[in-house]
Amino acid sequence: MSAVAWTAVGSLIVWVWLLLGQGFFWRTDQRLPLRGDPARWPSVAVVVPARDEAEVLPVSLPSLLAQDYPGDAEIFLVDDGSGDGTGELARELAVRYGGLPLTVVSPGEPEPGWTGKLWALRHGMALARQRKPEFLLLTDADIAHEPDSLRELVAAAGSDGVDGFDLVSQMARLRVTSAWERLVVPAFVYFFGQLYPFRRVNGERSRTAAAAGGCVLLRAGTVERARLPESIRSAVIDDVSLARAVRRSGGRIWLGLADRVDSVRPYPRLADLWHMVARSAYAQLRHSPWLLAGTVLGLLLVYVAPPVTLVTGLLTGDAVAAAAGGAAWAVMAGTYMPMLGYYRQSLWLAPLLPLTAVLYLLMTVDSAVQHYRGLGAAWKGRTYARPEAAPEP
Repeated sequence: MSAVAWTAVGSLIVWVWLLLGQGFFWRTDQRLPLRGDPARWPSVAVVVPARDEAEVLPVSLPSLLAQDYPGDAEIFLVDDGSGDGTGELARELAVRYGGLPLTVVSPGEPEPGWTGKLWALRHGMALARQRKPEFLLLTDADIAHEPDSLRELVAAAGSDGVDGFDLVSQMARLRVTSAWERLVVPAFVYFFGQLYPFRRVNGERSRTAAAAGGCVLLRAGTVERARLPESIRSAVIDDVSLARAVRRSGGRIWLGLADRVDSVRPYPRLADLWHMVARSAYAQLRHSPWLLAGTVLGLLLVYVAPPVTLVTGLLTGDAVAAAAGGAAWAVMAGTYMPMLGYYRQSLWLAPLLPLTAVLYLLMTVDSAVQHYRGLGAAWKGRTYARPEAAPEP
């Protein structure tokens, strides 16, 4: 066989393995476990880190204030050095909409060794724990919740018995409105699921751990045992680091897709999406040039080779290359269709996944370039020159 045919066959083998052997990552049926209402609704403290969120807060914060929760619940919003009046706006919204009690605090600039979000969470969680809540809900300032979101999360966590979860996290449905969002956003969740298959994360004996930082419900006792957030204070990929810390402490975790929790943050331009991905992509690779090289080669083999070998095979009359490349492309597109369905997007976008993968490849390389230029992970006016990746268990 030709080199092109061998490449096509290799890509097809990888896709058959991904289809069957990577925790069925492509399925989108991991949703909140259905449980009955608890005999007594535990108390909950909602902690919201916020930095320059005045644009999205009028949509997200009222949804938290309006939570229909039968037990005691209150909100702690941490204004992390905002320059756009985020804290003042939060107080105004609380007066306007009423609902759950709201406390707004400002911790000041992070101490050395802390990333900004985790510094904000540290202060919000410390203040919340003074009320001795049984659960803490960590949710980002751009996340909107349906009125029954909190009660569903707490019910899904279950009792303190053997069937209860110590961490319940939902991957909020990201906004998909602009053309670039349609092309890039569903793939972002698809790639995340490929790295951290939800079914594998949710396995009781699994070593795979992950969470979605926009919506994380934690038992207060788990926070103490896992020493959160101090034990992960320098992590840029804080959600995965948090889940690993919980699992290391012996906790049970659950991760799935959300139906009633949505991100309201817009990413209308490619530059916006590029920055979202590139700021932490190289941290995900533990700042290793060898892992970067392997990732680039892997993306080329898995996502780019199928259409290239199909076209090459058709042009040169190489039947094996054309057949194997076409089959690999078909399997790739088929595994992407459930995620497109979840995001209510046209299934005709599925064959474009190789193009999206090339964009993610370029974003990852750019992330490494920024790291070696000393810029590192930059977000909301802060730069972490050599941020720590999610620690291994």
